[in-house]
Amino acid sequence: MPPLLKAEVGARRKIPTFPVGILNVDKAAGETSFAVVNRLRRLTGANRVGHAGTLDPLATGVLPILFESATRLAEFALKLPKTYVADIHLGFTTATDDAEAELQPVGDPSGLSAADVLEGLAPFSGRFLQEPPAFSAVKVDGTRAYKLARRGDEPKPRAREVEVYESLLLDFTPGPYAVARVEIRCGSGTYLRSIARDLGRGLNVGGYLGRLVRTAYGGLTIDSAVRAADLNAAEDVRARLLPAEVILPDMEQVQLNIEQEAMVRQGRAVRVFPEPGPGRLRAHDLAGRLVALGHADPLRRSRSLAAHVRARQGAQLRRGR
Repeated sequence: MPPLLKAEVGARRKIPTFPVGILNVDKAAGETSFAVVNRLRRLTGANRVGHAGTLDPLATGVLPILFESATRLAEFALKLPKTYVADIHLGFTTATDDAEAELQPVGDPSGLSAADVLEGLAPFSGRFLQEPPAFSAVKVDGTRAYKLARRGDEPKPRAREVEVYESLLLDFTPGPYAVARVEIRCGSGTYLRSIARDLGRGLNVGGYLGRLVRTAYGGLTIDSAVRAADLNAAEDVRARLLPAEVILPDMEQVQLNIEQEAMVRQGRAVRVFPEPGPGRLRAHDLAGRLVALGHADPLRRSRSLAAHVRARQGAQLRRGR
């Protein structure tokens, strides 16, 4: 008997006002991620619009915008690796660890070489503990750190484990206003401002983050991104929408027939063949469209039962036009 599957993220029949999908936006400097979402909501008339992974106002680059029920996939998108190109200015620190606050001189970086910076980057690779910036959204004793910092306190956010898959030195400008241009490929929750601060600290001259560009988010790259300001009508957005699964990490795929699809949309379990392996799964209809997400549940195995995929209450992935 083939495996029993039940949707974790399923789909209803109701057609949304705007197609389900992902827009790869190149966020401009000076605008907030929320402002981009707001503009696209007004432009398209979509019921639900969200983003996956906030970029600070000064940062630019890839910002995935999620439409309609694709917003329910944000938690999966956050697990994708991100790539950044950052300019780290040495010799100074700031209260915000970036260029938004007044510069405070620390040490003269004139004696530093590219080799010194490369050696200083070495600790920022693999898994390590990182202290978020004082001006960040993490909570300290139940209050956002940036709120404490704005009222004059000195919050000390608890260090947490982050992962950097690769850190490269792309360029180095020596002198009293030394700048290191680095490329960082990392996991969710990594603060580039903290890397800039801690690199400067390790080199004994201080450092802060200047220009920051997110060049890739999973498979989405800046080369194929569009500026929100260049979109003037809902049809402009429709023409550039990508399938929702572009922001999903690798998952085994299973195909549902018409009867199975109907059952999954009702939150019922179905049996599929060929037998999937353990781990998260994504189910597609006969046309290849994403219908549901799930995970293998070894606790529901029987002699011929391979997997049971449980439903997440209220999580429905609606099909777009």
